[in-house]
Amino acid sequence: MRVLVIGSGGREHALCRSLAADPQVTEVHCAPGNAGIAQVATLHPVTPTDPASVTELAGSLEADLVVIGPEAPLVAGVADAVRQAGIPCFGPSRQAALIEGSKAFAKDVMVAAGVPTGRSHTCVTPEEVAAALDEFGTPYVVKDDGLAAGKGVVVTDDRDEALRHAAACGRVVIEEFLDGPEVSLFALCDGSTAVPLQPAQDHKRAYDGDQGPNTGGMGAYTPLPWAPDDLSEQVMAETVIPTVTELAKRGTPYTGVLYVGLALTSKGPKVIEFNARFGDPETQVVLDRLETPLAGLLLACATGTLDRFGPLSYREGAAVTVVIAAENYPAEPVKGDVIEGLSDPVEDAYVLHSGTALDGDRIVSNGGRVLSVVGTGPDVPAARAAAYEAVERIRMRGAHHRTDIASRGDL
Repeated sequence: MRVLVIGSGGREHALCRSLAADPQVTEVHCAPGNAGIAQVATLHPVTPTDPASVTELAGSLEADLVVIGPEAPLVAGVADAVRQAGIPCFGPSRQAALIEGSKAFAKDVMVAAGVPTGRSHTCVTPEEVAAALDEFGTPYVVKDDGLAAGKGVVVTDDRDEALRHAAACGRVVIEEFLDGPEVSLFALCDGSTAVPLQPAQDHKRAYDGDQGPNTGGMGAYTPLPWAPDDLSEQVMAETVIPTVTELAKRGTPYTGVLYVGLALTSKGPKVIEFNARFGDPETQVVLDRLETPLAGLLLACATGTLDRFGPLSYREGAAVTVVIAAENYPAEPVKGDVIEGLSDPVEDAYVLHSGTALDGDRIVSNGGRVLSVVGTGPDVPAARAAAYEAVERIRMRGAHHRTDIASRGDL
């Protein structure tokens, strides 16, 4: 198989790494990629949100499968164009991708499908925003209705901050706050059938102790020893299957990965958000543990044959990833800083590139989240120790990372 991956972040590096290790795969291509992805795939220049250029590239490579990583190309209709050219594509259509592209659309689908989620109001005017904030009370949860790269949500007790965020976004969804630990579950879908991957937990806040602004994710780990044993089965039955069924009923069958962001509340799992793509950095740890070869699994989703695919298998043990971010992230990050120490090996750890580029023969920062350092081990504490040992060997001016990823006392 020749596989083309669209994107340039840590999620795409994890995808390319797993695809390159698949015996069925003869060639891995990535567009546009980054400095780390270049080590496992052939890079190509492309505008990821341009359906015509992606389709042309896939055709010229004679790709057997196109895997679309980020959300923006999906909402732009890239998957539709690739499929119309007769090339199998892993990723939902433009219409189905509205499950992430519009928080209001996602809430409408959830309500119609009977999915457990928080109450919400879609607001446009300042008066509507104020009324919704009054109704739900603190903590205030204000979400940009459109795409915001994982940073369009403000959860705060400060009413003025909530009002400012709503005003900056324009159209927002205001929700009741859902208590309890958060969990990410990826469900692979082929339009009618869906299977879950192993649950993971992301750490969204920028600083230790879940302090600071929301980010795209500062670290993740899997498995979750504290989660209920039947969590995946419950979420598939109550959330994923009803959602996939509802979308198919609307004439927009869902093909790709449905990311389910959950709060494990005192009344059971409730959906915080849906995304139309693999989460980053959860993908980095979930794919590390997945033993089933990836290419055939994604192709089964793209070709509507997931029901004939066998049960998934996982490697024993755990994986933890720690994100190294650039100075000033999650605001406007500083770019161009030289990264050193990447060639210093640590047993049971490796580095995935998120925002990097080549400057001559040097690797430099080129984004907010620069690296995802993955540690593995027989359990979460061992994997965590390996990840942080590797983090300490990497040097980049202005870099910052959280020191408490996967540090729950009940692990």
